[in-house]
Order: sequence, then C-alpha cells, then structure tokens
Amino acid sequence: MKLLNVEVVLNREKDIQQAESEHDILDELDDETTNYAILSHRWGVEVTHEEMIGLMTLGDQKRDEVRSRYGYEKIIKGCEQAKEDGYKRLWIDTCCIDKRSSSELSEAINAMYRWYQNAQVCYAYLNDVDESDFPTESDDSKFDQSNGWPEWFMRGWTLQELIAPKQVKFFNKDWVPIGNKQRLAPTLQGITGVPRDVLMHGPTGKHLSIAQIMSWAADRKTTRVEDRAYSLMGLFGVNMPMLYGEGKNAFRRLQLEIIKETGDHSIFAW
Repeated sequence: MKLLNVEVVLNREKDIQQAESEHDILDELDDETTNYAILSHRWGVEVTHEEMIGLMTLGDQKRDEVRSRYGYEKIIKGCEQAKEDGYKRLWIDTCCIDKRSSSELSEAINAMYRWYQNAQVCYAYLNDVDESDFPTESDDSKFDQSNGWPEWFMRGWTLQELIAPKQVKFFNKDWVPIGNKQRLAPTLQGITGVPRDVLMHGPTGKHLSIAQIMSWAADRKTTRVEDRAYSLMGLFGVNMPMLYGEGKNAFRRLQLEIIKETGDHSIFAW
C-alpha cells in the first residue's frame, strides 16, 4: 500500500516557499509489517494522488489553490495528529490511491478492509460536529440530512471503517478529539445497530447472519451506486473486480460471491 511519509509532508508544508525539489511523499510499504495511522472521513473538495505528489511542480497559483482546499487541510491535520501519536506513516484514500489506474483502484478497494484492520489507529473526522463532545442524542435540527446524526454515520464506506480498526479516535471539525470507539461503544451501537461486541472485536467468529450484517448498511448512502456493493466486500470477506458503470448489477455480483463463500441465503432478503 502507498502511505504518506508524515515527516516529509509536514516539512514540505513548513518550507513550502523554499522547497525546490519533490521528495518522496508516498512510500510503498507492507500493511502487515508497518505501523501506520489511517483516516476515515466524508469527502469534500479533495486533493488527488497526482496533485499531492506533484505539488511542487505546479505553478504558484495552482499550488496555492490546492493548498487552500478543505481536503488539503485534512491531509496536514491528519499528519500532525499522526506525528503527535508517534506514527511516521498515514493512509488517506483521496491521495494515496492513483485513481487514474483502474488496476490500482481495484486492488485498493479489495484490500481496504484489511488496511483499516491492520492500522494501529483510525482517525474518524466528523466535519459537521462543532462541539467538543461527541453527540450522544439524535438531533434532527443539526443533522437534518443524516437521520439526526453526523453524516459520517450515514455513508456506505464508513461502516467498515468503524468496524475493522482496532482503535478508532473521533475528531470534530476543528480536529479536537471527542472520544474513541471503546468508550463510545454503547452510543455507537445505538447509532449504527452494530452490536457492541462486534464494534470492539470485529465480526469474526460471531455467527452473524448475512441479513444482520446487511441491515447495518441498509440506510447508508454512497455517491456511486456500485459502491453500495463494493463497500461491503471486506465485511463479508469476498473479493471481486471493480466494474464502475455496471450499476445495480454490482450488488447482484456481491450476493453471488457471498453465497459461494457462506451458503447463507438470508442475503436474498435484501
């Protein structure tokens, strides 16, 4: 997997006017032998792989535009948090995957659950939370587009990003820490429907039905219709090629792959 070199990113940003050459921002490393942090977030205006590695080759105006983006601030803040926690590497989906390469994208999506699972810590960034405390009650006036809870809890990809990591730290929009998965497990169970034991220790060995796992994702949304299926592959332990453009057929392919692996026909309730 490609991981951001935290020190190089922060040093480049610190000396952005003096930096003359592009250092290796991303390192290709083994997720099973490398200590790293990983980010989970709601996408906005982001920075691509190409822009991140080639920032210093851009003209001044374009470089300043990239650095002014909401997504660039997340990269810098994420790196600062990783450094504070003692991690030299950080993974962020927006800039650590070269999405121009269909093979790299497919490989990343098929490996993503494992990458979150192997991370030492996951930073869950809740961009719509202003307070310095985690919201413990539904608030439709504040989160009217996401069933009364921060939008992060309504996105398809963030389900596996909550369950897979050993440790999840939550941050508000100003990167103030507002809790962790262990302490917030009862509240998280109420929000997501995921049992506390699964939140704490993962789904392995829990004798969960396919329909039960599917129910956790029922109200979640993805920008691409295919991602409703692709975002669930890791939870079910299946792999399949990405075929963006196939629409709802992605979910049918997922059903067939799950049946091959489990024989559990409760999936057809969905």
